[in-house]
Amino acid sequence: MAKTQALDTSSISRLDQTRISQYFGCNTFSERTMRERLQKDVHKAYRQALKRGEALSPEVAKSVALAMKEWALERGCTHFTHWFLPMTGATAEKHDAFITWDEPGQVVERFSGGQLIQGEPDASSFPSGGLRATFEARGYTAWDPASPAFIMEGPLGKTLCIPTAFVGYHGEALDHKVPLLRSMEALSRRSVEALRHFGVNAEAVVAQCGPEQEYFAVDLELAQQRPDLMFANRTLQGAKPPKGQELEDHYFGSIKERVLGFMQAVELECFKLGIPAKTRHNEVAPNQFEIAPIYEAANLASDHNQLLMELLKSVGERHGLAILLHEKPFAGVNGSGKHVNWSLATDEGQNLLEPGKTPEENLQFLYFLSATLKAIHTHGGLLRAAIASAGNDHRLGANEAPPAIMSAFLGAQLSHILEAIEKGDAADASIQRILDLGIGNLPRIEKDATDRNRTSPFAFTGNKFEFRAVGSSQPIALPLTVINAAVAEALEGLNARLEAEIEAGKEPKAAIMVVVRQAIIETKAIRFEGNGYSDAWKVEAERRGLPHAKDTVAALRIWKDPASKAVFSRSGILSEGELESRLHIRHEQYQKAIAIETQVLREMAETQILPSITADLGARAGSLGKLAAAGITVPETLKAALQDQATLAGEAQGLLSAMKAALATAEAIEDNHARTEAFGNQVNQAKHALREALDRLEEACDADRWPLPKYWQLLSPLL
Repeated sequence: MAKTQALDTSSISRLDQTRISQYFGCNTFSERTMRERLQKDVHKAYRQALKRGEALSPEVAKSVALAMKEWALERGCTHFTHWFLPMTGATAEKHDAFITWDEPGQVVERFSGGQLIQGEPDASSFPSGGLRATFEARGYTAWDPASPAFIMEGPLGKTLCIPTAFVGYHGEALDHKVPLLRSMEALSRRSVEALRHFGVNAEAVVAQCGPEQEYFAVDLELAQQRPDLMFANRTLQGAKPPKGQELEDHYFGSIKERVLGFMQAVELECFKLGIPAKTRHNEVAPNQFEIAPIYEAANLASDHNQLLMELLKSVGERHGLAILLHEKPFAGVNGSGKHVNWSLATDEGQNLLEPGKTPEENLQFLYFLSATLKAIHTHGGLLRAAIASAGNDHRLGANEAPPAIMSAFLGAQLSHILEAIEKGDAADASIQRILDLGIGNLPRIEKDATDRNRTSPFAFTGNKFEFRAVGSSQPIALPLTVINAAVAEALEGLNARLEAEIEAGKEPKAAIMVVVRQAIIETKAIRFEGNGYSDAWKVEAERRGLPHAKDTVAALRIWKDPASKAVFSRSGILSEGELESRLHIRHEQYQKAIAIETQVLREMAETQILPSITADLGARAGSLGKLAAAGITVPETLKAALQDQATLAGEAQGLLSAMKAALATAEAIEDNHARTEAFGNQVNQAKHALREALDRLEEACDADRWPLPKYWQLLSPLL
């Protein structure tokens, strides 16, 4: 069987040595590779099973496994692993060598279809939220054939990684992938049902995603001197630097050579792994950056985003950089989000959220737009709950990120069309779409159908929705699952209404307009075109009856709502037990995140900061004493400054004791919800109060005695 010549990527040191297309996906068992290596009938059976959502037959699995093993061995792989996404938020893997006994004292490389399809990791140590007892150790990983296997290169060898789902002994979902795949299937079913009314006989509809990943990069040597960055991924203390982002000179600025080299190294690894990294640029805050990919199927985008976060960290270390994915690593400058761009496409590639030239006449677009608005209106609170975390609480609602109130922005043209439909008028989409800049040699610019509203958490941006509220460190599988589940439920309702209208004798187009108009009227409350940061919007949103979960403590209560449970259970996405387990884990992760931060801040204050302040006080007092002994009059202002510093140090010591007491009280609470509230309120408040005092002490302390790298050092431009 003919095989293409593999590119030796080990010799690639610069991205401009060869075209990206020549080596893109070279470390993945891609569709092209499978087509080349599998018999035609095997490849056809594989594709059909994938398209229909069916399991592979043992014969097909065996053939795929053999081809995959040969491909991996040719590229130097010695081990394989089932790669999965447990509910820790990180990835997991257990490596096995491609060997088994052939004859006494001799091994042979072997990889069976059974090893490809199913693995058995120890499930007892992964979070299950009470779904299983600790002693119930057996779990299973099941190959996800829709996500290509890939090769990870190590220091002395390579490993074949097989993307898998992770379930317990009784089939309960123990990961983020299983609910995502279930939600995609539910959404596909409802979308296919809807498309039949428009004469489209699609076999499947695929949720699409393109997540933009923001991150900070700081010097690794400096970061390693700060326990908070090492253990909490954010600074828990730090006085404001002389210059932050006030001049707005970092956004889209020239990329420094050191950072550009790191970015190019990340992109090289991405391209080899088939991750379609498209865009790189400086973000708003100093030392903040972004990388964004081209659209993919949602499950593949989820896998790739997890891989990307790992690559950012590992490649960053090789370049002497610490990559911070926390939502708020530094106080006083913008935090980081992950804008999850979401849309729907048929198996033939038709984007169902593409308005076309005349969106008022595109009934299919208006139907799916209405379903999405219906989903946001019904489950806006659940969308907020899906992105709630201790880290994201620092962003949401501040003037740097979407507010915690879920609303949708559509832009002037679409808003005009929907308002006309609501009134029963003929919509006119002929809003001016050309910008004439009035300069002879500059082109006339075609305007997009919508503007960009950076204050909207869920904005329509031309042919997709952008969910801007997702946290930068968060796996995107959960918010994608919620979006898919909510839109599937909305489509189910609209489809039922449409069929009822047609059965009542209405002509199909007229029936569609009736259903669309009804949905437009019902969802009007969540459409908002203004400034989502303003206090006026908070008042207006409350008047409209929109949910406003200000923090994670409030957001987690939403998972208990009957409507929230129903959107998952009715479509078989999550059972009540699986949903309850995830709620339990979210509480636990929130509590542990704050507890870790509190313990780190305690240790920094007790063993580094306050001893340094005490030494500084002693040195300054000694200096003033020497001046007085020499007959030099010590100004009262110097004495007062020293006294103020000593008084503040005493206050900090008291606040440290109060923080420790608040932590001990919270940890002693048995009720899970009450414990979360104690961490979110009393512990967080005590931690914040101590930080304020420590920040003021930093500003007064001798710079040579201050024990930690300061903000101005951490946020200095990376040369």
